[in-house]
Amino acid sequence: MKRLLSMLIIVMMIALAGCANPTPQKPGEAKPANTTDKGEAKQITISGNGGKIEKAIREVIAPKFKEKTGIQVNYIAGLSGEILSKVELQKNAPQIDIAFFVPIDIQRANEKGLIENLDETTVSNMKNVDPRFVAIDNVAAPAFGLVIAPAYNTEVFKKEGIKPIESWNDLARPEYKGKTAFADIGNDWGFNTLYNLAVANGGGIDNMEPGLEKAKELAGYSSTFYKNSTQMMPAIQQGAADVTVLGSYVIADLAANSGIPLKMVVPKEGVNMNAFSAALVKNAPNQKEAIEFINFLISEESQKSISEEGFYPVVKGMSIPDKYKDIIGLKDTDKTYKLDLAKLAGIRGEWTDRWAKEVTPELGKLLK
Repeated sequence: MKRLLSMLIIVMMIALAGCANPTPQKPGEAKPANTTDKGEAKQITISGNGGKIEKAIREVIAPKFKEKTGIQVNYIAGLSGEILSKVELQKNAPQIDIAFFVPIDIQRANEKGLIENLDETTVSNMKNVDPRFVAIDNVAAPAFGLVIAPAYNTEVFKKEGIKPIESWNDLARPEYKGKTAFADIGNDWGFNTLYNLAVANGGGIDNMEPGLEKAKELAGYSSTFYKNSTQMMPAIQQGAADVTVLGSYVIADLAANSGIPLKMVVPKEGVNMNAFSAALVKNAPNQKEAIEFINFLISEESQKSISEEGFYPVVKGMSIPDKYKDIIGLKDTDKTYKLDLAKLAGIRGEWTDRWAKEVTPELGKLLK
């Protein structure tokens, strides 16, 4: 009986050992490159905008990256400001490796010490990035290039003999009263409109007052201000709006993929070059893999895929696909600029409050 009991114990020990290490690693043999020390598959967590950015990463870039590296990409969709708040809440125990931010939130995240520095010594492809898209040097990698600009329905303008838009001031004209789709001040597109109206009327980042005065006229010819593109796009698609200010990638999508005769304009005062940028979260749990992904994201291969979605490629020498050139193409003669993000962050709260108190109440007053 004792002998039988001993044999049973030995058999159980052998079975347990087999479960713990079904494929024993030979002495000196390295573990597979796509696994952790515990043998688990490597993965990173990214948080960024939904819509076209999420689509490009989930459907194209992440699968290619996994094929090359074995690293799984998990994606959490959200708005830039929401993501910033989440990263801040998790700062003592980060769960996100890479966060996509609009330029102003890159500034905020950097000021709060929530993101790591990035340069070409850690992300080699940074050396190929067009500096016009870089929000802050050595902080985040621009990935989805865009401008925020006016756009108009070319067929309606031609049919009704309306003069094409040449200046930001042309957004406030009686010819298309009630047929506008402008974003509210809480949206980057709305604040960008306010800034450019200030520039068009002799002001700027140090003097936004002229822009606020012109914005009141803009409000007068508008029935409402929209919160985001989800609200604005149906108005344009259904013919309720012929004039708007949008991100260039949305204009490209509406014109090329939805058949709306929409064309972007670069006003004489210029447009702001910027991008959704990938930031490495400070003390992220998978920093090495995250850096590898960011480097792949700004490679020519990935940027070609991104440009197919209507974004400007951020790599020097690359251009958008031909199907978008007549819609959102930038000419060498077009005026572009970069905003002073530090100053912008300092004034945005004040002018957002004033817009709500002084501009929003003017909505629709000139429609009668």
